[in-house]
Amino acid sequence: MNIILTGSTGTLGSQILFSLLENRFDILEKVYLIVRKKKLTSPKERVLKMLDSSAAPKFIGMHKEELTKKTIVIGADRLLEPNKFLEENKKYYFIHSAGYVNLSVNPDSKEEIFRENLALTQSIFEVYSTYLKKFIYISTAFSIGKLDGLLNDNYVNVEQKEYRNFYEASKHAAEKFLVKEGIKKEIPIQILRPSVLGGNIMDKPSFFISKYMVFYLFAKFFYRNTSVDSVRIQANIDSKLNIIPTDYAAKVIAKVFDTNVQQLNIVNSEGTNIFNGISKILETVNFKNFKLTQELITTASEFESSLEQFYYETIGVHLTPYLTSKPYEWDTTLLESILPLPKYNLEDYLVATVEFAKMNGFKNQRW
Repeated sequence: MNIILTGSTGTLGSQILFSLLENRFDILEKVYLIVRKKKLTSPKERVLKMLDSSAAPKFIGMHKEELTKKTIVIGADRLLEPNKFLEENKKYYFIHSAGYVNLSVNPDSKEEIFRENLALTQSIFEVYSTYLKKFIYISTAFSIGKLDGLLNDNYVNVEQKEYRNFYEASKHAAEKFLVKEGIKKEIPIQILRPSVLGGNIMDKPSFFISKYMVFYLFAKFFYRNTSVDSVRIQANIDSKLNIIPTDYAAKVIAKVFDTNVQQLNIVNSEGTNIFNGISKILETVNFKNFKLTQELITTASEFESSLEQFYYETIGVHLTPYLTSKPYEWDTTLLESILPLPKYNLEDYLVATVEFAKMNGFKNQRW
């Protein structure tokens, strides 16, 4: 088995790599990692840092020599030149985990977001098509846009005109493109969609995550705040926060990528009530001067403090569309049949993940 993986130094991609190396060790011939250079750190050095880190499973440390031989690092500048590093007589699973997570609603951001998430995916699929055994696209459970009620795994056939941001729209467009082109070129396509990523629930270190995003950024905003101002946080009391542990999502992907499953939402069967979740996060970072409200807060004249204005002009711009969404849940019947999610208290987990982030100063891994 030969695999190409993008995004292998990312939050989810790193855990996918760990799971592939451990769980597919015996049948894995080569895994090609497409990695960007980071300042003065070469792509290969970044991967070695990651494999040597405390976040890597013990299995990797025990089999480092063999795994290093199975791992080929390709600089991102050669991403669209597969003829220079792949063999023509072999077929490859391509897991496209890299993506540009930008929840901006600013029209000036649209072109860049679509270029990174749609146009690049189109280019990749085009140049790799003759090498592909299968193309696996890591999307997002929110690519369906603004819907409510019970959501199933089939997003591709849904015609949607309302998205919360350009990120959702770009990911949904990429899904539709891949399925359509896959049929044309007779290449199997699989769409996998994690929800909001949280810290480890199964692996050590417990609650570890390599990059703090989404609800962590919300926690970090108030953790770093030094103002005594009060803040009203707009949210829908009936809505829920759906967080999936990153290690669980990665294990599902590593288990399902070579099966016949075509679309799968990797989500929690239950969500944390938004009001309870926000309260738990803010209590954990010791921010007490807040009020949760369902009232619409939109214009500058309505801001009651400079901190409140700063919140709504920065992180609140991106998060409020999610905090105020209509309530929805996902049908996880197929997901649970593949790998049951461990049972745990959602609010306790949320507190523990934020505590872990606090303990580490909300600092992302430097690999």
